[in-house]
Parts: sequence; C-alpha cells; structure tokens
Amino acid sequence: MSHLGRAAEPDKRMLRRGFLAVRSRLTADDVREAATALAGRALRLPELAQARTVAAYVSVGSEPGTLTLLDALRARGVRVLLPALLLDNDLDWGAYAGEGSLARVQHGGKMALFEPSGERLGPDAVTGADVVLLPGLAVDARGMRLGRGGGSYDRVLARLERAGSHPALVVLLYDSEVVEHVPEEAHDRPVQAVVTPSGMRRFGSG
Repeated sequence: MSHLGRAAEPDKRMLRRGFLAVRSRLTADDVREAATALAGRALRLPELAQARTVAAYVSVGSEPGTLTLLDALRARGVRVLLPALLLDNDLDWGAYAGEGSLARVQHGGKMALFEPSGERLGPDAVTGADVVLLPGLAVDARGMRLGRGGGSYDRVLARLERAGSHPALVVLLYDSEVVEHVPEEAHDRPVQAVVTPSGMRRFGSG
C-alpha cells in the first residue's frame, strides 16, 4: 500500500499543476460569474438546505468563489465556520460574521488567506458541522478528491473520523474539474457530492 502511495504522489503533483494552470487563465469576470452560479446550485443541495452549521472556507485567487454562498447561508440563519491555518498545517475554526469579519493573513511564502478575525473555537469545532465544504482541484467518478497537497483537510477528515462525526462532505469545483479518475492514497476519503456552476453530482450512497 505504501508503494502505491509513493507512486500516487508524483501523479498528483502533475495533475495539480495542470488544473492550476487552467484556473490561472480565468478572468475576474469568469470567476465572478461562476461564483454566482455555484452559490445558486449549492443552495439547492438538500444537505445545505437542512444544515444548521456548515464548515466552509473563503476562496482565494481563481478558486471557485465562495463568498456569495457564505453570505447566503448566513442570511438563512446557518452558522458558518471558517478555517484558520495553524503552523503545523492543521486548521482552527472561527465563526463567519460577514465579509468585515475576515482578516487577510499571509502564511510565509504561501498564498495569503482570508480567515475569521474573531474568537478561535479550536480544531475540534469542525466535528459539530452538518456539512463540510471542501476546497479541491478535481474530483473523480468515485468521489475521490484531489486537494492542493498541504494535508490540512486530510487532518480534518481524520479528526471527523476519530470523533465518529459524519457530516456531508461536499467539494466545490469548476465543471471541467469533474474527471474520470484521480490517484488516491490510503488516507484519502471520498466526498458525497460535488457542486459546480452548472450542476451537482452525488457519489456512492451519500
């Protein structure tokens, strides 16, 4: 199994570069229009319609935009939790209270992130979420997600498993990022659904 894991990682790196290159060619208008469509699709997802607490994230750069969705969830009375990156790449969490509650945080040489500026709730706060919205670069026909490779969400998923917590796992992507297959490693876990600007797809029995 470890041999498979070692083989998968270079493949993942190559795939990540390809997906990021496509995203880098998107214009600001492309990203804005996709964000509006994505929010509309996501809000019709039954899991989000019923959720009281959603763990999400603030998109950066040419990622599929999330702010429109976060504000719409908040307007519905949903408690939205957002991550704050810790030094060891784990995630702490804080409540979203509107765009004014975000702070731009530069993490070393990495891309600056927008994080909640209020009270930190601890890494275990995510275990109380009904839905976890995951960033990613692609998802395949089995629901296996290709992340950016930092490992932060691998830790989140492991924490949920240890806690016996089973929120709906949903990845937000562009249409072209739903593919036939991505390499997987032993620790990878499938998501239940993907939402893109043009629709939604479920995987397995989720």
